[in-house]
Amino acid sequence: MTGHPLIFVVHKHAATHLHYDFRLAWNGVLKSWAIPKGPSLNPAEKRLAIEVEDHPLRYAHFEGVIPEGHYGAGKVEIWDKGTWEPLNDAAEGLREGKLSFRLHGNKLKGEWALVRTALGSKAQQNWLLIKKR
Repeated sequence: MTGHPLIFVVHKHAATHLHYDFRLAWNGVLKSWAIPKGPSLNPAEKRLAIEVEDHPLRYAHFEGVIPEGHYGAGKVEIWDKGTWEPLNDAAEGLREGKLSFRLHGNKLKGEWALVRTALGSKAQQNWLLIKKR
């Protein structure tokens, strides 16, 4: 981890299907998960988070329309943004499938966890995004 705050962003992405892209800055990229129903503030609701390819850090500021014929075509807007801090070793958490962190956003605040499930494939691993009490 660097001495700079780690950023996060949630993009509302109206592509083929409306979903939310949850992105955490880590090791020079945005680690990214597609969340079909979006993050939930209710700790009783666990949300599917499908791991997708890393994105460049500059993508954290992107809003606009991805043109038809391009991957992810559709409207992209920033739904929330802020900083995050790992509550456990982030490298180990990402590798082992259990990352705990605190979000300091406009909408998303407090402690959260990403937990990898046994479902999915090597290429697209499924995680759960969980708001902690």
